[in-house]
Amino acid sequence: MTSTTPAPTPGSVALITGGTGGFGRALATKLKALDVTVVLADLDSERNRQVADELGCPFVVLDVADRAANAAVVAQVEADHGRLDAAFLNAGIAGKSRMALDVDEFIRVMDIDLFGVVYGTEAALPALRRAGGGSIVVTASLAGLAPLATDPGYSVAKGGAITFVRSMAARVIDENITMTAICPGFADTAIIDGIRQTFLDNNFPILSAEEVADAMIAAWTSGEPGAAYIVQPGIGAVPYKFKGVPAAKTATGETAGVPGALRPGSAT
Repeated sequence: MTSTTPAPTPGSVALITGGTGGFGRALATKLKALDVTVVLADLDSERNRQVADELGCPFVVLDVADRAANAAVVAQVEADHGRLDAAFLNAGIAGKSRMALDVDEFIRVMDIDLFGVVYGTEAALPALRRAGGGSIVVTASLAGLAPLATDPGYSVAKGGAITFVRSMAARVIDENITMTAICPGFADTAIIDGIRQTFLDNNFPILSAEEVADAMIAAWTSGEPGAAYIVQPGIGAVPYKFKGVPAAKTATGETAGVPGALRPGSAT
């Protein structure tokens, strides 16, 4: 991984959406060890507030599917802590309908897993610009690269999040802002509660939340703009190599395109 984005230093401020879940807790623990101020954003519940309190992190209420709420949370972070250096857009849910297509569920998953990323990005970018640059790390999924037949909504949302990151990275790279996505395989969080025993019975390797948190931090400190990092047990974070799409060419064999539309690393 390589990046010119400012790396975390003592006093940096990071926002984690879905902050009280498995990935959020592991990430917050590791960032606090680096003397980063970590703000956890999640739905309002006694359990979520208790997790934040146990971790020693400020807690802010956020439904990521609420566009205005995303902007309000970032404004609160800046007001309380003076800046924002990194936004980890980590909140997500999976669908539960394994057979029939449940369109209402599909839309709900899209609202959180895809539009939550779009709204979070919109809210974070002005704050990152005011800080002189920073990082947005999106928690996507291997399902965004290899769709799950059992969960089309999740697969479409995560695939869309990856594409969004690859597109947006080219827009903000000149502002010293890096956008990346991480794509974990099956990980030991609540999202696999319904199928965890199947993995255990078949000795199927499951990612730890700590492995994913390490990949998140690496994406902040040295991520390549627009990259999507596959995270699998025992392998670490490996950038996915997207196969090039055949492009239209001029009569002399040159690739036709819009000059300056893409930047290195934003679409590989």
